[in-house]
Amino acid sequence: MNDNKKVAVIGTGFVGMSCAYALLNQNACDELLLIDKDTLKAAGEAMDLNHSLAFSPAEMYIHDGDYSECADADIAVISAGVSQKPGESRIELLKRNAAVFESVIIPVVESGFSGIFLIASNPVDIMSEITRRLSGFNHRKIIGSGTSLDTARLRYLLGHYFTISPKNVHAYVMGEHGDSEIIPWSSAFVGTKPILTICKDFEELYSLGEDVKSAAQKIINAKGATYYGIGMALVRIIKAVLNDENSILTVSSYLNGSYNVKDLFVGTPAIINRNGISDIVELNLTDEESSEFLRSCEFLKDITHKII
Repeated sequence: MNDNKKVAVIGTGFVGMSCAYALLNQNACDELLLIDKDTLKAAGEAMDLNHSLAFSPAEMYIHDGDYSECADADIAVISAGVSQKPGESRIELLKRNAAVFESVIIPVVESGFSGIFLIASNPVDIMSEITRRLSGFNHRKIIGSGTSLDTARLRYLLGHYFTISPKNVHAYVMGEHGDSEIIPWSSAFVGTKPILTICKDFEELYSLGEDVKSAAQKIINAKGATYYGIGMALVRIIKAVLNDENSILTVSSYLNGSYNVKDLFVGTPAIINRNGISDIVELNLTDEESSEFLRSCEFLKDITHKII
């Protein structure tokens, strides 16, 4: 990894630019490259960010460019994709997004890029697998944003419920980044105290879990899209890579035996460092939690097999 920490953000829509803006505000890298098929928009976004440098703690080189400039990037953030059309099925949408990824991943690899792919486009677990197949990269160098945002939402809600900072809540959302995701309550803690010993009313915890699942749709209904939260989540992952942190984050990771699951990208706690996904942190799930997690994995496998 070069001393110059370079991040390429591919796709300058709401998610990509929320990530870029958070990178700037957190001074998370030295160089930021913006790429979009709409080259004029990418240029305008770079200009707008550059005009804020006088007010920023960052000394960052921000510019638009093309795929050839990904060669020396440490991380390529992929937030490109298409929106679902009225009446379009999930499978049809996935096939169109797979075509978009072919037009993105291949030229990034052809540039000589050898860094880490960070996938934000949805459905993120499946798009991470598509990236692995298109790039030919080792699976450890492909990270999906996975359930990182879902986990942040859960910790926020639990912090509010217990009147504790979310930073002191240790709980995870696992599985598909979607309706089949699960919360392993047996591994959830406030500080060092198991949540199940603090809160005896499981119905209240279940309700919080449902709020996590419905959060995205509530935001979409209110403002059209979600992007600030995922932008911050992406930057948290980027910093874990660039700073070689060995931090545990809930990302879409390739499982090859963990939890008795093979050949699948799915959200699970994992150790993140400059090499990408260093290792999977396998939680001690209860039998019920394990069954729920496996059901989520089977759902993802079924969808994946229909489009790839």
